[in-house]
Amino acid sequence: MSAGSVGGFSGLPGGVAVSHLSVYDWPAEVDAEMDAGVCGGTPHMHLTCSEGYVVTGGQGAVQTLTTSGYEVTPLAAGTVAWFTPGTIHRLVNEGDLRITVLMQNSGLPEAGDAVLTLPPQYLTDPETYAAATVIPADAPEAEQERVARARRDLALEGYRALRAAEGAAGPEALAAFHRAAAALVRPRLGEWRERWERGARAAATATGAQLDRLEQGDFSHLADAGVRAEQPSAYGKFGMCGRLDVYKGQ
Repeated sequence: MSAGSVGGFSGLPGGVAVSHLSVYDWPAEVDAEMDAGVCGGTPHMHLTCSEGYVVTGGQGAVQTLTTSGYEVTPLAAGTVAWFTPGTIHRLVNEGDLRITVLMQNSGLPEAGDAVLTLPPQYLTDPETYAAATVIPADAPEAEQERVARARRDLALEGYRALRAAEGAAGPEALAAFHRAAAALVRPRLGEWRERWERGARAAATATGAQLDRLEQGDFSHLADAGVRAEQPSAYGKFGMCGRLDVYKGQ
């Protein structure tokens, strides 16, 4: 959904986006006791976007890793949880976990602002990273699932190493991952900025313009009120954390 004139913004409130997520129920390949019996998604990090979860069904948890340490936040129907850029997060499915995801900057987290916690040798350049992470859109569903699961398991390998280094080498290991992630996304920052300008920035600018007009006794923007509604443009898309229902116009 795009911005209209300076006085009006037609996108979702604040320039956010939503998707509906059914978290993967794929069990992880067990590494010692760290992943025994754990099912869930692909650990990753966003660099410029906050993300929120509104849990609509089932139960599970989100594991997070930051410079402050490792945490586990339980998730159940009714829970609202959110985190800021730099939070490595991994969704764990303990039984039919379903979430409505709120994404900053018009859905940028699902449109590029994410780096998976792959082992360091896969983070050296965009081409190497893409070869390990891109799911071919024209492949049969079974092949897409195989690739999605393989990249999840590869990201878990790097994630386990980061968690294992949380003690003595934790800050240095996380700093190295942050450095590699920032280098990977640098070529795309121009298009990210354009998305932000069309979305969150335009929404804030519209509110400022409306406040200015109201202070001057001008309420003409109220005559431009409108309603919009959309159905998902795709169902069951293979995402980082699970199967996604997504909206095209956000």
